[in-house]
Amino acid sequence: MTVQYDLHTHTTLTDGELLPTELIRRMAVLGYTTVAITDHADRSNIDTLVSTIEKIRESAEHFGVRLLTGVELTHVPPREISLLAGMARKAGAQVVVVHGETTVEPVAEGTNLAACGCSEVDILAHPGLLTSEEAELAKENGVMVELTSRGGHNRTNGHVARVAREAGCTLVVNSDAHAPHDLLDKRAKFIIATGSGLKNEEASRAISLNIEKIFPE
Repeated sequence: MTVQYDLHTHTTLTDGELLPTELIRRMAVLGYTTVAITDHADRSNIDTLVSTIEKIRESAEHFGVRLLTGVELTHVPPREISLLAGMARKAGAQVVVVHGETTVEPVAEGTNLAACGCSEVDILAHPGLLTSEEAELAKENGVMVELTSRGGHNRTNGHVARVAREAGCTLVVNSDAHAPHDLLDKRAKFIIATGSGLKNEEASRAISLNIEKIFPE
């Protein structure tokens, strides 16, 4: 069965516009079967985010969506990434995303490297000018690398795709959705992937990952 997924979304719990349940409902209508809610996190709110999203798990099931609780570690000191990823896991997070070194925000240098070197991290989001060293480390530690549709963050998708492919990283295509207009249907996700330089077969593989195997029950 083809699984339509998005592993990077935001809600009113941080800077998104949609309540968690509304986000899930809108994504269900678009055909999504797996959605991770990954609001921005640091030391101050990891536990609260995870426990709050857990409360809507049953609501998501009613809409036919498998909800993955998660966090996006955002603008945290690189030396804290391993610690905070561990805290998120202990709190019950199923998906740990790290806000990578996008070229449009002042993310601390060394964030990509720290994320790629941490086996507790699942996804390095919008990593900007990803280096070969970082990509190879991501491959070694099972950290997936994101191609994003998010405005600004997506400026380096082509570079990210090339470097990640050369290293053999798993690529994921996410929306980083903050509002209704950010949500992607399947065709839009395919365009993001091919527009990043992936061949049709590679793009199809990237948007149809075996999420149940990657994130088992």
